[in-house]
Amino acid sequence: MNKLTRFDWNSLTVYLLLSTIGLINIYSIGYDIDSNTMSYFNFNKQLFAFAIAILLITVIQFLDTKILERYASIFYLFGIFTLITVAVFGTEVSGSKSWFRLGSFNIQPSEFMKIFVTIAIAKILCDINTKIRRFKDLFFCFIILLTPVILIMFQPDAGSAIIFLFLIFVFHSEGMPFFVLLSIVISILIFLSIIIFGEIITVATIIFISIISIIIQQKKEVKNILNRLFLAIVSILYSLSVNFIFNKVFEQRHRDRFNILLGKEVDSQGLGYNINQSQIAIGSGRFSGKGFMQGTQTKGGFVPEQQTDYIFTTIGEEWGFIGSSFVLILFIFLIQRIIKTAYKQKNSFNRVFCLGFACILFAHIFINLGMVVGLVPTIGIPLPFISYGGSSLIAFSIFLGIFLRMEFERTN
Repeated sequence: MNKLTRFDWNSLTVYLLLSTIGLINIYSIGYDIDSNTMSYFNFNKQLFAFAIAILLITVIQFLDTKILERYASIFYLFGIFTLITVAVFGTEVSGSKSWFRLGSFNIQPSEFMKIFVTIAIAKILCDINTKIRRFKDLFFCFIILLTPVILIMFQPDAGSAIIFLFLIFVFHSEGMPFFVLLSIVISILIFLSIIIFGEIITVATIIFISIISIIIQQKKEVKNILNRLFLAIVSILYSLSVNFIFNKVFEQRHRDRFNILLGKEVDSQGLGYNINQSQIAIGSGRFSGKGFMQGTQTKGGFVPEQQTDYIFTTIGEEWGFIGSSFVLILFIFLIQRIIKTAYKQKNSFNRVFCLGFACILFAHIFINLGMVVGLVPTIGIPLPFISYGGSSLIAFSIFLGIFLRMEFERTN
């Protein structure tokens, strides 16, 4: 009985609340206001996935999490195998070959790969011989992280690939030098600058900043000057490659959405239609919402993909500011609890895994809500536990189940 009281019931309760909110809104989306008919297809599939998720969480509570550490390489290689296999034998959905089809169900390997990569990174970083400040160890960590990213980009699924990159913050928390994180941030700024201002202005700015940094440095040693010149050259070469990456790696729909978001194009009827209608729907909900199944924007079919990427619009319209705030509070509570629990773990593997889970969860929430309000391009990222999609729900439930088990082992 004492052991049960030390179980993390608070996190489990938040999970159940979020999943229930998802099911309620998927049920609501099934109602067609024009024909006054109800479709239970998506709701039934999500309910089935939720039942599987609950079963898996229960099973995980009887397992020793040391199994994850012991077989981390096997999990990772299996995940890589599924990503390669889906590229050959997978089913194409919405222009992306990211799915295995099993009857009426689709399984997306990249969702489960997030778990396998987190396990692999936790295994590497907890190794006593790993010093992440050492170049060869940091390089190996990036190889482990970027291999699935590259495979997923070839599907192509830029959205899922970007999620993995948030695990870099785990590297930083475990001792990765700050200048590496700073370099990544600068590379993102250069990427955006090239798209907005073009190559000439961006390269000229890099050269100007490099010259100023050399002039104002206090110790004009040859080594320091060479380091700045090297960084300038690398930055310029990277700048010249951005257009190739943007035009050849990203799909046309992604390029168009970036251009709309950055204000280079205005399109309220085409690709910008989703964002425009989403903002109208959320705004129309006001403080308390229009009521369950009463959303005119969502029920009228004005918001595409409202059961998946844009499900938050249904929450905003039908439940208003109160319902939207409640969902955000639940997510904030869960993320802070995961991070707080991570630093209480008795071993480094569990700590790194929990931090990785928090990063993946935050990435999904940040990008999904950013898409809905127009701050981030639409790249197909579901809202954890809430959006329609069995693979996402089950994968995040496994994540949570492992987290709950690790916390239970710590307190017993």
